[in-house]
Amino acid sequence: MQIIIPLYNMKKNKDELVRRLVQQGLLPLYYNADKNTSIDLMRTLYKGGIRIFEYTNRGENALENFKELIKIRNAEMMDLSVGIGTIKSLADAESFYPYADFFVAPIVNCRVAEFANENKMLWIPGCMTPTEIHLAQECQAIIIKLFPANILGVNFLQSIKDLFSHQLFIPTGGVEIEEKNLQAWFDARVCAVGMGSKSLQQKWIEEKIYTAILDETKKSTTIDQADKRNKNIKLCVCKHSTLLLT
Repeated sequence: MQIIIPLYNMKKNKDELVRRLVQQGLLPLYYNADKNTSIDLMRTLYKGGIRIFEYTNRGENALENFKELIKIRNAEMMDLSVGIGTIKSLADAESFYPYADFFVAPIVNCRVAEFANENKMLWIPGCMTPTEIHLAQECQAIIIKLFPANILGVNFLQSIKDLFSHQLFIPTGGVEIEEKNLQAWFDARVCAVGMGSKSLQQKWIEEKIYTAILDETKKSTTIDQADKRNKNIKLCVCKHSTLLLT
């Protein structure tokens, strides 16, 4: 039996994951109950230039599917970082820890944060208020997910960013993939945007129209890189990790 040894342990290199996400500018995320469809979608994203994405823990098959994704990743796409999303409890974190490169959550759970920090793992919590953002910072969150982004909107970030001037933000949930909308978010100095059902449309998945998903992924990454070429984005190292200067 062939033993595949990872080239590096991404879950123990938070700075590298942060740099990778900032460089990519997009964090695709999805869940599908079917294992083979989940694998097909990962391969499609990879063909579209994606090198970091999130699989969400939103169904009974999530853990087993995730294990299969990691097997395929290790065999075919060693430069791909795969995180697990919707990690709401310590039990969730412990179950997925052996396989995931990083955690993403819709909430701030300090027990999950403590587990991630103890294991030197990147943890991205979801926040909706300044109080939640402050709590996430107290829990040493390097990147904070603004969720749901379509409810909060760009104006919310613009109104609070001076309060959290050295914090990395990634809006997720209902982010439109049109160039004007992405431009507005990057103008507000987000480090990346989370892309789910808007780019991985259910109709395309059900009908296995992977070419449409591939085209949309390439389009989104092209728009993002064009935006970021017009930005003066700098990285600095603080006491926790690499943070974006706004």
